[in-house]
Amino acid sequence: MTTTATPASLDRLAALDPVFAQLVGASARFLGAVPELTDREKTFLSVTADVCQGSLGLVLTAHVRAGLKAGVSTSDVRELLRFVSYDCGYHAASAAIERIAQLETELGISRPDAELLPGELVSTGPDAAPAPLPEPTRARLAELDPHFAEYFDLQSRMRTGHGPGTLTERERGLVSMSVDVHYQTLRDTFRIHVGRARRGGATPEDVRAALRFLAQFGVTRAWHAWEALNEMD
Repeated sequence: MTTTATPASLDRLAALDPVFAQLVGASARFLGAVPELTDREKTFLSVTADVCQGSLGLVLTAHVRAGLKAGVSTSDVRELLRFVSYDCGYHAASAAIERIAQLETELGISRPDAELLPGELVSTGPDAAPAPLPEPTRARLAELDPHFAEYFDLQSRMRTGHGPGTLTERERGLVSMSVDVHYQTLRDTFRIHVGRARRGGATPEDVRAALRFLAQFGVTRAWHAWEALNEMD
């Protein structure tokens, strides 16, 4: 079972501040032992936290290294970053993509080939494919602003499909839910993302386990998320 801090990263922290390293190590051991989540999911939740909080140095490196030991490839991490980019922002995700490429070079990992998306998925013109966004959701977005709804259509098209190299519905729900926790968007989008995780097979206890795991990235944020989740029950 992977944790969110590797011995090497704790050694580096100890050289900077030994007491702080103790705090990090104890927290990571406690929350890394949450049994309902897979090592892959823990890696995804950790990397998502890094992107949302701009922690792209020692911490991201530790999380990616822990993931590699658990069988999570940098291709998997790249797919995660592509997916969360529309929620956390393309600028934040771009910085993480840059760091992943640097890590691949440092670790001697070949940069994975990626098949480009079909033109109809990235088009916004008459050749665009239909957007899979649920109509009630799109209607609500259009009420806010039609152009924003069209942008949402584009994002929805570009993230269709669950073939090899993509995230499962459960994984998509859990990491989207975690973005809500980091940004404290704990109303409609949080409810939608919890529902996505549930549709993907996550049980109520699995969802709660994700919140337990996320406490290490900000206990106050997790507190507010617990309140929002319990109001949904």
